[in-house]
Formats: sequence, structure tokens, C-alpha cells
Amino acid sequence: MQGKVVLSVVALSLVGAVASAVFLVREHTRTYRLVLASGGSTGEYYAFSQAFATVVTRHHPTIAIDVLETEGSVQNMDLLRSSAAQLALVQSDTPVQPPVRAVALLFPEMFHLLARSDADIDSVVDLRGKRIALMPENSGSYALFWPLAQHYGLTADDLTPLPMPADQAHAALAQGDVDALFRVITLGNPAVAELLQTSGTRLIPIEQVDALRLSLPYLTAQVIPQGTYNGGQPAPPADLPVVAVNALLVAHEDIPSHVVNALTRTLHQNRNELVALYPRAAMIRLDTSGDLGLPLHPGAEAFYTQGEPEFLVEYAEPIGLLLSVAVLSFSSLWQLRSWLLGKQKNRADTYNLEILALIDDIHSARFAERAVPESLEELAALRERLFDILKRVVTDLDVDRITSESFESFTFPWEIANNAIHHQEMLLRQRGESERIGGAAADD
Repeated sequence: MQGKVVLSVVALSLVGAVASAVFLVREHTRTYRLVLASGGSTGEYYAFSQAFATVVTRHHPTIAIDVLETEGSVQNMDLLRSSAAQLALVQSDTPVQPPVRAVALLFPEMFHLLARSDADIDSVVDLRGKRIALMPENSGSYALFWPLAQHYGLTADDLTPLPMPADQAHAALAQGDVDALFRVITLGNPAVAELLQTSGTRLIPIEQVDALRLSLPYLTAQVIPQGTYNGGQPAPPADLPVVAVNALLVAHEDIPSHVVNALTRTLHQNRNELVALYPRAAMIRLDTSGDLGLPLHPGAEAFYTQGEPEFLVEYAEPIGLLLSVAVLSFSSLWQLRSWLLGKQKNRADTYNLEILALIDDIHSARFAERAVPESLEELAALRERLFDILKRVVTDLDVDRITSESFESFTFPWEIANNAIHHQEMLLRQRGESERIGGAAADD
């Protein structure tokens, strides 16, 4: 019964070890398919995401990124919270959801306030009474407009806000359906350049950054350089002061560390390839010394603190699994060894008990009460039993049913039994010789 229990435990342990090993191999050869929530298809987030997905797959074939078109940062954060996406681009002002971790600081996004030349708008305060196109309500641009407007004393009742997709907003401004357009976007956007060159619009400065930072601490002072959107007829005609927020690449905390580390490493080590597909990636800032507003993902942190993650950090989970499998396997093998040794000892003990029983038979036999030939025949039968036991023991030793130590301990009682038989034979032969001599003298 005990042997069956031990064998069952060992079998289950080995099955568990094999299953764990298979899981480990599968985990590190599997393809990770990640959804990257970006932005509108005409926006910078979407363009960057497409380029990033291409470069990542090129260097890490086991990571596949599906770029998801969204309304912007707010929706992206909600998608991460619900696990509908695993990666996202968001503005640094976006309210943080619990399972979201930072991966990389990307590039600054400038506040762009564009107005028609005939709309008599020279500053943010001049938006009073005007029609202004805004990005969709789930976008970061929409969320940032209202604190800006509030700083300049404007409310929703003071103007006509018209949220709409980016392409519709640009068309509305070009056609005169709105007086201004507000959008937070990376420098050099082609759609902005087209508006400035063809529709009689101009960029409006956004100043007072230090005052704005009192309520919006994530803002930074930036400048749109002269000629950014047109060099022949400079647009803007001079360096234009604006404010900006930072774009962040964020990830769900459940993504394995080695996957996030590979993504972060791609941003650093394959930046030239990324710039070739998305030129504005040249503005990516790889500095993490500032406050990103949320904690770094462990995989990204390992890269930033050490350049490459330590082996133990990158492979902590598989190493732990391997150690568990090793301990389980060692324990199972030790249990099996103990069981086999116990079984071998029990088998050797059985043979020793047979020898002791045979010795008892030798000593308890009443050879003196029987004729010498009958007694010799009985001793011969006992010797045959003795050698049969020896034959079985040697066979078991050959097939490892008993150990060499058990065999050595067996030989001692076996020799005692053999000597006892031999001694009884000598006594019987002496008795027989005496009886023969005595019988011959009586005949004389």
C-alpha cells in the first residue's frame, strides 16, 4: 500500500514538473498580441503608433501590436483600465487609472490655437463670442481646452464650442464654418501646415505659462519656431510662445516585464528606424528624470536604471518556476530513492529470515533418532534449499532488487547455515563409520 502511495506521488510530481517545463517554454516562445490605443487616424498618435508597431515587430517577432483608432487620451486610459487595450498613448495631464504604468516619455505636444485671419482673434481671450472647433470629448485636447479657457475668464456660455473629429474640424475652419480651432499636437503636423498655407489662418500665441502652471502644473513653456509650417512665407512669421504637455507611452501593469522591457529597448536602440517611418520621433525625449505622473512599469524601470535588465530581474518568474520544478523533482526522486531502498532492504530481510528459519530446521532436526542415510538425505534437501536461496539473492542483486550492502549482510547468515549443514554431515558420517565398525566387530 505504501509503495503504491509513493509511486502515485512520484508520478504526479513528475507530471507536474513536465507540465511546468512545457508552460515555461511556451511562455517564452509565445506570441504576445497587444492592442495599442492611439488616437484619430489623421493624428500624430496614430501615425507614431503605426511606426512603432512596425519597428517592434521587425525586431521582436513574438510581439504583435494592433493599433486601435480612438478619440484620444481619456478614452485610451479607460481602455487600459478595462483591459480592452494593453498599451496606450496619453497626454501627461490625463487622470491616471490604477492598473496603468508608464513606459516612456515621448515628445512634447504643443497647444495649437488656429484662427481665421478675418475673425479678429489675437489671443485666447478674443475667443469670447466665437465659434471654436474642438477635438472629440474623450480626447486630451478637449480636456485641456477648458482649464485654459477658464484661466482667461471664459466659460462655455462665452463661446460656441463644437467638438468634432480632427479632419472635420480642419475642414470646418478652412470653409469658415468656425472661427478658430484648438488642438494639442506635435510640431510639424501636415494637416496644420495645409491649413496655414491655404485657408488664410494663423497661429495665436498662448502665453502666461507660469500663471497657468499654478493650476496646471504639468504644462511646460514651449516655442513654435519661426517657419515651422512654411519656410517661404514663414508660418509662424516669428517664434511663437505656446504651452505644451508631454506625450507618454503607458502600459497595463499585467504585461510581463520582459515584454515591456523589449518595447522600451526598441524606443532607445532602434530610434533611427522609427524616425525613418515617423520623422517627428526625432523629438522623442528619453529622459525619465522628471515626474511622469505615474509609476514606471518594472520592465521599463529595469531598462532605465541599468540599460539592460539584470538576468534575475528579466527572468525572475521563469527562474522561480524552474527552482520550484527542481525542488519538486528532487523531492520526488529522493522519495522514490527512499522507497526503492526500503523495498530492497525489505527483500533482503526476507532472505535473511529464510536463512534463519533454515538454521532452525538444521538444529531442530533429530538426526540421532533416524538412520544415517535418511539424515544425510534430509541435510541434502536443506542444502538444496540453502543454495536455492543463494541463487535467488544473486539474481535479485543482478537486477537491482537488492543492494550490494544487503548482499554482503546476507552472506554472513548464509555461511553460518552452510557450515551448520556441513558440521551435521560430518557428525553423521562419523556416526555411520562408528556403526559400521561396531557391526563388523559383532560379526566376528
